[in-house]
Formats: sequence, structure tokens, C-alpha cells
Amino acid sequence: MPVLKASIEDIAELVPLINSAYRGEASKKGWTTEAELLVGAMRTDVAMLTELMSNPNATVLKFVDEKNKIIGSVYLDIQERGLYLGMLTVSPMLQAGGIGKQLMYASETFAKENNCYCIFMNVISVRQELVAWYERLGYYKTGETKPLPADNRFGIPTQPIEFAIMEKKM
Repeated sequence: MPVLKASIEDIAELVPLINSAYRGEASKKGWTTEAELLVGAMRTDVAMLTELMSNPNATVLKFVDEKNKIIGSVYLDIQERGLYLGMLTVSPMLQAGGIGKQLMYASETFAKENNCYCIFMNVISVRQELVAWYERLGYYKTGETKPLPADNRFGIPTQPIEFAIMEKKM
């Protein structure tokens, strides 16, 4: 099943997929849920994703099944530091089946093709299982942290939350 570049036309399918992987009851069927850490049903919405995808340095890769349904995605943004990777998403019912790894490998290929010598990301620091998963893929914590945005656009935290910055040199 291929990893392809998503387009603006895919937003209507991407938004519910992303939200299902991060928030609400559906997310609890997978291991990547943030539902216990952030109150709110939405990780993103049409306006936010449209804005992100309108950035000329940004790309969303999508993983489609045999029926061309999007079952995974990742947001990539070429920045001065390197390639920012965010919103890695796999349908909760299909997690732990290798789709996330394929999206990560495709992201690394994208980084190399675009002369990005580093991929970096923000990971909620208390998500130890997720940090460990990225570490198994060669990413490491830089020691840098970043606060959760105070405007609650990603949900209302149930405890103090900060992001650990992780990266991998290409």
C-alpha cells in the first residue's frame, strides 16, 4: 500500500482520521491516544489543517489502503533547523501493524530528497511509550523542551504538559 502526497482535497478525510487517533473514545482503541492527557474531542480541524497544508514548505504524506482510503498520515514542514515532523497518525484499529514505521521511513526519504539533514519533532514528554518507539527508530531527546500552547487549541491539559524535542540526523 502506497505512501502518497496528500492534497487539500484530502482534508475532509484527514481531519476525522487525525482526531480519531489522538482524541475521544475511538483513540482509546489504539496506543497513541492523548485522550487522558488533553480534554477535547479535536486535535485539529479543517481550518487548522488547511492553514498547515497551505504553507509552501509543508507536505502531508498519506498512507492509503487497497480501496484508496486514507488510514495514516504525517505532517512535514521544511524549516531552517531541518524537517519538522508532526501529527503522525494511524487509524486506531490499525495501529501496531507497521503503517507508522512506513510513514516514518517515507518521511526520512522526503527529508533526504529535500536536503534536510535532521528531522525533529515535539513529543509530549510523559508519553514514555511513544518516546521509546521513536528512540527505537533512531530518534533521541535533545534535552530541549517546549511548553504546550497556552491557547488550548490542542485541548485542555489534565496535568502539566510539556513537549520534549526529539530529532534524528539524516
